[in-house]
Amino acid sequence: MANNLEVATLITNEVARIAHNASAFLGRMNQDYESSWRGQYPAGSTVRARLPVQFTVRSGATANIQDITDSYVPIVVQPEVSIDFAISDFDLTLAVQNDGSISKGFRTRFLKPAGLKLASAIDTAVGVLVKNNTANFIGTPGTGMTSIADVLNAKVPAQNEGVPSMENMFAALSPVANANVVAGLATLFNDQSKISQQYKSGIVADSLGLEFVMSQNIPSHTVGPLGGTPVTAAANQGLINVGATDNPNAQTTTLLTQGWTAAAAARVAAGDVITIAGVFAINPENKQSTGVLRNFVVTAAASSDAGGLASLIIAPAIIAATGTGTSAYANVTARPAGGAAITVLTGGAGLSFGQNVIWHRDAITFVSPDMEIPGGMDMAYGVSAPDTGGMSLRFVRGFDIINNRRISRFDVLYGAAVTRMGWVVRRTG
Repeated sequence: MANNLEVATLITNEVARIAHNASAFLGRMNQDYESSWRGQYPAGSTVRARLPVQFTVRSGATANIQDITDSYVPIVVQPEVSIDFAISDFDLTLAVQNDGSISKGFRTRFLKPAGLKLASAIDTAVGVLVKNNTANFIGTPGTGMTSIADVLNAKVPAQNEGVPSMENMFAALSPVANANVVAGLATLFNDQSKISQQYKSGIVADSLGLEFVMSQNIPSHTVGPLGGTPVTAAANQGLINVGATDNPNAQTTTLLTQGWTAAAAARVAAGDVITIAGVFAINPENKQSTGVLRNFVVTAAASSDAGGLASLIIAPAIIAATGTGTSAYANVTARPAGGAAITVLTGGAGLSFGQNVIWHRDAITFVSPDMEIPGGMDMAYGVSAPDTGGMSLRFVRGFDIINNRRISRFDVLYGAAVTRMGWVVRRTG
């Protein structure tokens, strides 16, 4: 049998490889600042992801010097995602073959289930995060993606937000959406190798500027109970002419609304998407109106009081300018008027539906700090190589003196945040 370090290394690397290959998100999120996050951050720690600096463009010969202030999105390191089980000494003697590779039986019995379970846990958590922090929403709930137009239209909201859509764009499709898109696009590709790939794998081939992945872990969404005829409760809510010295880090606005069914719990759910009459989106680069009402996502469930009033925490923050191009951080043409109608885009009260996600790599930032490798263990090894999708994985095996057995555990620490909200789109299923 190989020595313990060799076995621990092989086991850890294999589980990391399986998790990476099975995940929709690992390896497809921004980790540009990974080196600054290396080291040991306990669960609950906060690391910061830097946002791009925004500028305005002037005309004429006179310089207008703009202050530059770095802005950040906080990323909280979540509690460990872990799997604990017992591997006997007998099982370990069969783990490594004579050529130094993991045996097929050991991989199938222990490592593959562990890797798939870790990938599922991370994907589900990131999927919920994306759902509750993505305002771009397209499609009719209950109507899936079946045509090339459906796929291309799903990219439009992100393109309106200036996404560099020629590369690093991904689409995570539910099993049903994947089946429909494969069938709908099968005859549209001239590249016979891609048709063959789709036929053999049952997965959409990379095309239309997207790398496709099928995922069972993208969460569905259930609309809140709603009720009433909601409108804004006051005029000019939000920020105006935000500059680098003001509050460019503002991620949300607390929108005061009225007209809901009185004294009702959870009128809207986290992940519901709304528009506000008269509040149009502007392109972040040229600051011109897109002609489409700005979508806002409700980031936390909200209830109404006895008077039908409710405070909705929405993202992105409402940031307007007095004139087109006067604020680098402006994202809407105007702040809402008093009594402006609020429309819930995500469908009727209590409706549940599946979702697909289209995103650019830089829209989601993922961190996975290294974990301490304890001494005095039978086996202990950690891996954070690039081919893990940025996931730091620790494997530890030690003797349980209370129960007279050896306990093995896999642990992952991670945190994630939607850092470029405009570059993610939720497409209904």
